Amino acid sequence: MAFYLAIKEIWRTRGRFILFSGVIALITMLVLFVAALAEGLGSGNRQYIEKLNAELVVYQSNVDLSAAASRISVSNLNKIRRVDGVKAVGPIGAASVTLASPLKDGADPLNVALIGVEPGLPGEPPAFEGRQLGGRQSREAVLDRNAALRTGIQVGDVITIKSIQDTREQFYELRVVGISDGRQYSLQPSIIIPFRTWEELRPQAVVGGAPGAELVANIVAVQLDNPADRDAMAQRIQAEVRNIEVVDTVTAYKATPGYSAQQSTLDTQRYFALLIGILVIGGFFQILTLQKVAQIGMLKAIGAPNSVIGTAAILQIIAVTIAGVAAGAAASLALSLGFPPQVPIIFSPAAVVAAVGSLLLIGPIGGLVSVRYSLKVEPLTALGLAQ
Repeated sequence: MAFYLAIKEIWRTRGRFILFSGVIALITMLVLFVAALAEGLGSGNRQYIEKLNAELVVYQSNVDLSAAASRISVSNLNKIRRVDGVKAVGPIGAASVTLASPLKDGADPLNVALIGVEPGLPGEPPAFEGRQLGGRQSREAVLDRNAALRTGIQVGDVITIKSIQDTREQFYELRVVGISDGRQYSLQPSIIIPFRTWEELRPQAVVGGAPGAELVANIVAVQLDNPADRDAMAQRIQAEVRNIEVVDTVTAYKATPGYSAQQSTLDTQRYFALLIGILVIGGFFQILTLQKVAQIGMLKAIGAPNSVIGTAAILQIIAVTIAGVAAGAAASLALSLGFPPQVPIIFSPAAVVAAVGSLLLIGPIGGLVSVRYSLKVEPLTALGLAQ
């Protein structure tokens, strides 16, 4: 009986319910796009560090885990390598340069992160197309997937990067030998090259670097013999090597400038969107209930129990919410297929499931007030027969 009443009313006033399902679809799209934007921006900030083939990351002490400000000398690198329990260490350097060519037709030069690693050591990403880096001083490069998608560069191409050396623009050629998965660094596509080549090409005050200067890394990736001893090994390395700070990869990418504030802001927007959804759904069904007080009174007067009336109202809320959420989710995913690679929108399965689950819950929650009101309707009062 309750199911029949719910479906009958939806069909008889389908224009009203379709319109409101559309409103729920728009709220769904807002929540999903905010969630996807949070995932995209977060992923762009943490991709390289998160996917390091290492358990620990070493920074210079007293730099607030800022890779740009951190400096790790070769002597400290060797001391870290000699700590008992350390399997391998890899120096990592990061700088910003411009990819000047080749580019897609009409595309502007692309700002990229130039990352220096030691071939074969922690920090070097796997190449899913082509091969890994060769010699330690070779002019070879592995591009991350984002750089390849945005430029159309393929394995075997020769690229030109522009770097500022002593206030002058210098251009260097590199041969692409491999393409890895997504390895963005600070929201920039990455070009990974041998560390000694990076030291020569990175922006600096002296062209090619000062002769005889000691190689200095920004951070160091540490691979352990036993990854389960991560916390104990971090303390041991800090105790045996001076002027360093050792953290796990999660702490490292969360310390990226702006990462925590960015994620907190987007999460707040998502929660407010859900709150707006509760208020909108609650308001709609409350108005709908007020408009049909006489019908509810008539049903009660002919013997319909509160359980039937309440169940019918809940079924309507659930049906309208499911229809709206399904339409909004489908529209969001369809629109995402047309976004260019540079738009930081990622619909991860976990984020989509969490958002859709939350949206399906806000319908019944928002409609509880109208259900409670419909149960309190007095038949005689509703029909205007009360004295």
